[in-house]
Amino acid sequence: MTVVYEDNHLIIVNKTASEIVQGDKTGDTPLSETVKQYLKEKYNKPGNVFIGVTHRLDRPVSGLVVLAKTSKALARLNEMFRTGKVEKTYWAITKNLPPAEEGTLTHYLTRNEKQNKSYAYDTEKPGSKLAVLHYRLRARSDNYCLLEVDLKTGRHHQIRCQLARIGCPIKGDLKYGFPRSNPDGSISLHARRVKFVHPVSGKLIDVVAPVPDDNLWKAFLPE
Repeated sequence: MTVVYEDNHLIIVNKTASEIVQGDKTGDTPLSETVKQYLKEKYNKPGNVFIGVTHRLDRPVSGLVVLAKTSKALARLNEMFRTGKVEKTYWAITKNLPPAEEGTLTHYLTRNEKQNKSYAYDTEKPGSKLAVLHYRLRARSDNYCLLEVDLKTGRHHQIRCQLARIGCPIKGDLKYGFPRSNPDGSISLHARRVKFVHPVSGKLIDVVAPVPDDNLWKAFLPE
């Protein structure tokens, strides 16, 4: 992970595709602990360091994660994420072109806990949740397309599931129908940008994360 923004209340990091945001059954060190250690060393802090997780990124996804350094910021950020006051933009590399260059996808998602997978439907199902995103085609190469996705709701595996539903599974995402995995186990989905009003100071925060150090990502970025 690399730190891309920090002040007294917040720290925003660009996570690599292999890092987990919060501890899970793997027992691997989560991002929240790595950030605590970073702050402890940077400020030579004795005792415990407070870090609050405001949202999550799936393990194989890279990009921006917003963490709170104070309980006041955490409570306010949690509410902002819940009510859609944080703008989140993702970049996804897919094999297939979407049906239109730009569009809004609206589905109803159900989650299968055993499979750790979501399923998208065109109509409401028992226990389903509304999922909305807007996408546009940013670039294309001979083999792949780069889609920019603005997330309007935050559902489990939402982008992965909805793009797969329209025939555009994300590169490397075996779970949602891409034929091959990426060599490093990542999927080609990157949390590119977050934009929101600072929960304490009121200033506008607008942060962009560099893409992973990978030739395919770099091929899509104009010099």
